[in-house]
Amino acid sequence: MRIAAGPLDWSLVSGWIPVALLAVGLCALAVLLLSRRRTWWTRWAPLAVLLAAVLTWLLRTAVDDWWQPFPDPLPLNVVIWAGIAVLGICLAAFRIPQLRPRYWAGAALAALLAVLLGASEINQHFDQYPTARSALNSWLTKTTSITDATGRTEPALRVPAGKAVADVWHPPPGMAGNGTLSKSSIPGTRSGFDARSAYVYLPPAYRATPRPLLPVVVLMAGQPGSPDDWINSGRLVDMMNAFAGAHRGLAPVVVVVDPLGSQFANTLCLDSRLGNVQTYLATDVPDWIRTHLQVATARTSWVISGISFGGTCSIQLGVNAPQIYGVVNDISGQEAPTLGSRRKTVDKAFGGDEAAFTAVNPLDVMARQRFPDTKAAFIAGSSDSTYRPQQRTVYDAAVKAGMRAEWVLLPGGHSWQVWRPGLERQLPWISRETGLIR
Repeated sequence: MRIAAGPLDWSLVSGWIPVALLAVGLCALAVLLLSRRRTWWTRWAPLAVLLAAVLTWLLRTAVDDWWQPFPDPLPLNVVIWAGIAVLGICLAAFRIPQLRPRYWAGAALAALLAVLLGASEINQHFDQYPTARSALNSWLTKTTSITDATGRTEPALRVPAGKAVADVWHPPPGMAGNGTLSKSSIPGTRSGFDARSAYVYLPPAYRATPRPLLPVVVLMAGQPGSPDDWINSGRLVDMMNAFAGAHRGLAPVVVVVDPLGSQFANTLCLDSRLGNVQTYLATDVPDWIRTHLQVATARTSWVISGISFGGTCSIQLGVNAPQIYGVVNDISGQEAPTLGSRRKTVDKAFGGDEAAFTAVNPLDVMARQRFPDTKAAFIAGSSDSTYRPQQRTVYDAAVKAGMRAEWVLLPGGHSWQVWRPGLERQLPWISRETGLIR
């Protein structure tokens, strides 16, 4: 766990900073709103409020009804705080022409503070950037070349049957205290899918000789999203280094991949008219990992995990590619891949072919097939009224299908308040189930 040592590590979601932004932002709105002029109250202020309401409604409608980048509507409090930010801009736009030029900068500053207020409250809802460091991680985190750390011909540590890697592992003198993060493209050789670059975390033990054959976690972000989300908001490197530090340098190898292709795309994580993403994750990604990294190869040592869309994708791969992934860690996933409704999903992705969707939809697959050799964890937020019931439905189906499944309820909603610990607290479980530790 990182110690808060400077301004970059001060919390943006709790403590004095969000409280200060709330107070200053509300004061800025009051400054923009208050005036001694009667025409301001009878004409311009009502027009500013009306315009802000209309723009906010248009924003919500554009996102939820026209654009539809998300399968679920925007949360009400997110819409409200976005409206507060828009209100600040509208009040300033109507107020500045009535002020003397020397006050224009002050009005513009007040509008900016109102925008920061809205952004702060929305950030608290999603816990997207808990600190300034997390927001800047892409620039602050050092990455290495993947070729610097692979060395696929290293002698492998022998682990007798019935033993965990940790039982026979002895860290060499001078071993690094932290792992490395690399960035690399993983081409869609078989699938043709054009994915964004992936991140690869290699723990300290990976550089040892003889090298322990470590388990692999293939990790995905949500939608919209990118692999960067796990590096920034997920604080993956700190999380994995902390686990490795507590286990003599041992930790899973983590490969953060892209199942979307772009920030707002929704590929459904299937092979369909939207792209051959299932083939990418079940063939191209594993082939690349085996070619470039020296890791454990058994399906019992391979974990598929993700958040929200990525969580849904995890159970999809768990049931549609069980020969590759023997362990599933589904965090806040949905009960089915969706573009908003089953009808719309089937029409757009499969040309109206219901049977093609049923053949790969996780709930349908688990209803007709058993998975006694698959281990799965389903994690949900206790206050996530939308995804928690869906996640419970998938968990129940997994149990009926014979999976060795566990249900994990964490405090929080559909946000990084749940997603970050949804991986962090599961690392011991993942490591036990993959034979890394006892």
